[in-house]
Amino acid sequence: MHVGGYAYPWIEPVVLEQALPALTELLILSYGFNFEGDLIPPIQDEVWMVETARRYGVQSVMVLTPFSGGAFNGQLVKAVTENRVIQDKIIIQVTDMVEKQGYAGVNINFEYIPPGNRGQYAEFAGHMRRKLNERGCRVSASAAAKNSERQKGLLVEGIDYRMLGENTDYVFLMTYDWGYTYSPPMAVAPLDKVRQVIEYAVTAIPPEKIILGIPNYGYDWTLPYEKGITRARTIGNPEAVALAAQNGADVQYAGRSQAPWFTYRKNGMEHAVWFEDSRSITAKWELIREYSLAGGWYWDLMRPLPYTF
Repeated sequence: MHVGGYAYPWIEPVVLEQALPALTELLILSYGFNFEGDLIPPIQDEVWMVETARRYGVQSVMVLTPFSGGAFNGQLVKAVTENRVIQDKIIIQVTDMVEKQGYAGVNINFEYIPPGNRGQYAEFAGHMRRKLNERGCRVSASAAAKNSERQKGLLVEGIDYRMLGENTDYVFLMTYDWGYTYSPPMAVAPLDKVRQVIEYAVTAIPPEKIILGIPNYGYDWTLPYEKGITRARTIGNPEAVALAAQNGADVQYAGRSQAPWFTYRKNGMEHAVWFEDSRSITAKWELIREYSLAGGWYWDLMRPLPYTF
């Protein structure tokens, strides 16, 4: 069973070491690239993370992202998927870095893929996989959550589940952020919605290739919610529990979404908080076992991970 989590090199060492005993893989964010195909290393050196993970018997995975100015850049995706010369240049550099740093694999974490490049994106992942498999390394691709091939949306139209499944060793489903910074108050990963994604995914990807995304965070909304105006605050799950205790809030558990929530009042303002606890995390791991998936990866480990499953 694959149990992993994403982290940046500026994670607090104590937070990382608390999480590692529960993991089999550590996904390190992130390597980028420019329009010429030059690999761009993380802002901070990540070698200490690889070495720390190794001490705990945890494999490290390089994460490759099309970042520009701190955000995903669809034009970078377009450039790399349409140009085999750039692809080959990136793959050669990635292979060299994997060997140099001792990575066990690569996670291609692209978002906002232009719909016209969906097939080329999967082919790029396939090229990467063939090169890395020769060296005993695995290649995975992250994929936005979708519940049908016909689903519309900026994040999902450029993702072809079937082709990604054919061209990679694993597909990581980003099954979170139904509740997010600008959404109405709701669960980050409602179990009924997550199940819908899995039910579609297993029709296109072998279950043993699917890794489920699990959120390690929650949100605090100030009420009343106003679309386009209200901006929720991201909080850690232990922070949410402490917040409920400090304000004498009664934590409820939503049966359909299988997620904890509560409301509280501070400085004359009403708040709503949705987060994850052992019950909601257990429910997600039960889904993983029910559908015989490859495992689960947490997004992310920058906050304490108080769960071991």
